Amino acid sequence: MRILHTESSKGWGGQEIRILNEAKGMRDRGHKIIFAVNRGGQLIEKARKEGFTVHELSFTKQASLQTIFQLVRLIKKHAIDLVNTHSSLDAWIGGIAARIVGTSIIRTRHLSTPIRSGLNSYLLYKALADFIVTTSSSIIPMIAKQAKLPLSRLLCIPTGIIPSQLHVDAQAVKQFRDSLRLGPNDVLVGTVCFVRSWKGIDDLLKAAQLLQDRKEIKWVVVGGGHVNDFRHKLKELKLEETVIFTGHLDVPYPAIAAMDIFLLLSTAHEGISQASLQAAYLSRPLITTNIGGLPEVCIDGKTGRIVPPFSPQEVAKAVSSLLDSPSERHAMGLKAKDLVATTYTLQQTLDKMELVYQLFLEKK
Repeated sequence: MRILHTESSKGWGGQEIRILNEAKGMRDRGHKIIFAVNRGGQLIEKARKEGFTVHELSFTKQASLQTIFQLVRLIKKHAIDLVNTHSSLDAWIGGIAARIVGTSIIRTRHLSTPIRSGLNSYLLYKALADFIVTTSSSIIPMIAKQAKLPLSRLLCIPTGIIPSQLHVDAQAVKQFRDSLRLGPNDVLVGTVCFVRSWKGIDDLLKAAQLLQDRKEIKWVVVGGGHVNDFRHKLKELKLEETVIFTGHLDVPYPAIAAMDIFLLLSTAHEGISQASLQAAYLSRPLITTNIGGLPEVCIDGKTGRIVPPFSPQEVAKAVSSLLDSPSERHAMGLKAKDLVATTYTLQQTLDKMELVYQLFLEKK
């Protein structure tokens, strides 16, 4: 099968990582993968480094007509069987090009944010897509309703973790805890994310302030992004000795494994978070909000605790409760790993995506 992935995003995050890992997995299964990526997109270099053919195109409104015809030529040149679109602008441009040629279109929706209602939804998710793949089941009813789609044309295929990447050396875990100057009886509570306004960092800091009297708790935020927007708050809240921002870590897994409790307090935009899946696979009990796909991994009372967004008091209460029950933390961690190992691996992602691809190949 010959598959063209289109991507207008220029960033590098969970969406782009999934696209590349999925492409590598499909190539290993004998499929030919081609990329058409917006000029300047970080996916370009990384995909080329992995040996893929990548075409740089201008996915902009101004150049849309030119890019449509460039894609038409690419689809014909590479005898593409199926176009997989990923972001809004490339879904429009790639979808129109595919319709001109008569090639099937799969639209992967990576975000859990609402889609624009009305004609926009109908065109983008019905007229310009034969099938919709989401990364979280929570957004399927919304898309089906707004685009007037039968549920049979949508499927949740979460982004699976790669277990082989999550083999963490005990010495690396010790080194990370030592780098934070943790004592043997200290409890580490933390998160891993690209730091931005909706990742709930404010709520983490306020929860840390509420639990300042529990001296054994230390807090860590691992990740790059808009870190400086929050560093100054440590002094305001008198948390300089309690909360640590590490910045970006190329390999965050030892840091996750070093945490006794993993938090992800997102207030918007989450699908099924890779960080929460990784933490769960590393047997960390979870505390997350009920946003997007987070409750699909953090099952309240089983693999962790669910708290409302913007509720630092509830976060503090959940942390304190798990801190006082090591046996519960341990049991939740084991159940969390079992859930991910049986449901959320890259192998399972590839199996489901390949079935979707083959369905439309057979229809041609």
